[in-house]
Amino acid sequence: MLLIPCPWCGPRAESEFACGGEAGIVRPGAPDAVSDAEWADYLFMRTNHRGLHREQWWHAHGCRRWFIVRRDTVTCRIDGVEKMGSAGAAP
Repeated sequence: MLLIPCPWCGPRAESEFACGGEAGIVRPGAPDAVSDAEWADYLFMRTNHRGLHREQWWHAHGCRRWFIVRRDTVTCRIDGVEKMGSAGAAP
């Protein structure tokens, strides 16, 4: 079982969390001003690379807060966590 270290609650089982996908994706400022292709790129295209990756996680069955997890996608080893909006949470 993967233990995820929630910044507020401490290490908890993965089953308490929901993954929100890749972190650092910026929503277009004016959605009506972008083309369908640009909007589709924002909604669906992700890097999906091997190695260290930043993901958004939600502690659904705990404090109900969102935070960033730096996780290796090959080994599932967690390198660290960041609170949303912290200096280290920038893309």
